[in-house]
Amino acid sequence: MTMAILTSVFAVVIVLGIMILVHEWGHFIVARLCGVRVEIFSFGFGPRLWGRKRGATDYRLSALPLGGYVKMAGDNPSEERAGEPDEFLSKPRWQRAVIVLAGPTMNLLTTVLLYAGIFYFAGLPMDAYMLRPVELAGVLKNSPAAAAGLQAGDRIVALNELQNPTWEQAQTAVVRLQPGSELRLQVERGGESLAVNISVNDPRQIEGVLGYPKMPAVVDQVQLGMPAERAGLQAGDQIIELNGQMVQTWYQVSETIRGSSGKPLQIVVQRGDRQLHLQVKAVQVQGRGGEMVWQIGMLNRGERIYRRLGVVDSVEYGALNSWGLGRQIVGIVGQLFTGTVSIRQLQGVVGITREAGQAVKRGPVDFVNLMAVISLNLGILNLLPIPILDGGHILMLSVEGVIRRDLSVAVKERFVQVGMVFLLIILAIVMYNDVLRFFPGR
Repeated sequence: MTMAILTSVFAVVIVLGIMILVHEWGHFIVARLCGVRVEIFSFGFGPRLWGRKRGATDYRLSALPLGGYVKMAGDNPSEERAGEPDEFLSKPRWQRAVIVLAGPTMNLLTTVLLYAGIFYFAGLPMDAYMLRPVELAGVLKNSPAAAAGLQAGDRIVALNELQNPTWEQAQTAVVRLQPGSELRLQVERGGESLAVNISVNDPRQIEGVLGYPKMPAVVDQVQLGMPAERAGLQAGDQIIELNGQMVQTWYQVSETIRGSSGKPLQIVVQRGDRQLHLQVKAVQVQGRGGEMVWQIGMLNRGERIYRRLGVVDSVEYGALNSWGLGRQIVGIVGQLFTGTVSIRQLQGVVGITREAGQAVKRGPVDFVNLMAVISLNLGILNLLPIPILDGGHILMLSVEGVIRRDLSVAVKERFVQVGMVFLLIILAIVMYNDVLRFFPGR
């Protein structure tokens, strides 16, 4: 137990430390390019432990290794300054804005590079069934596949011009279709060959068009604070029954949860040599496409394979992956402000520490993936127009640009104080909920 805690703490120090340092390095590089004198570049916070001065900059190692900071000459309006041309506040507003934006931009670029590195060195993760023939474990209710008469056990031996397609080939062919197209299938069922035509209204809804494959419903990860964890589900559990129906594939579980509308779900899981009966209620969260979906907060442990990509494809997939995840983060932030998503669902340092420890156990790919997620969150959240964050500085510079004069020191100080109080309140609430998640009956 002690070793697991130490591993989690060490992992979160590495993740947060590197990603915050990358952020500050962005500020540092662009400040130097703009001719601003940087007095301190510190890895960590607190007392200086060791350092070396090169030129005007003291490169130092500080006591608390959670990130770092950059101290630029003349960057504090409340302090006396000489008005030298290499001071931050002596630079034009557009240069100051570029310096401020450099931190979040560096985090966003780092996310793309981390994902690109995963796809290049480890490969693009995909489920093993994607390379297998298209044999259906079932079809979604009220879907085009169900309307066309497809059934569990059907094997698709021809899809348009494709003969004996794999799941990957079939899904690629469907995605490329235009809405309103017709899909011609040759289906093998019980030794008979049947011709089936399906009208494709939305090519993106693969499961609705083709049905779903066989995939054991084994839990891989349980999200902290979500209904699955509160109900007692654990990594390694195999869901064998859901609402009285035997489970043949993970997609049955996913479909049932999405259509539950928050009603109680009765789940039977196999855990080792025991069968456990659990009850769980789904909650609504935002999906990758921006729509609201019912989820309980767990991921499937499917058989995975990795397909290595070239440099160009790795960067392209890294950018696409970052874009999709970024849209999801922005959507969740918007829902927090509208009240659609509760602040209780956010995780603070305690939650991130636990996630970091689990990522270390799962291996280097998961750990780098967590670094990418943290980096993207830092980049996006720092752009929020909240005082003390980079977005707040951009807002203040924009206001000064519109009125064509600097705001008074008193106004700037009050602006920062309001932001500090706001962030401390949010941090206190998140930390409180983090701690509550570790107690049963919360």
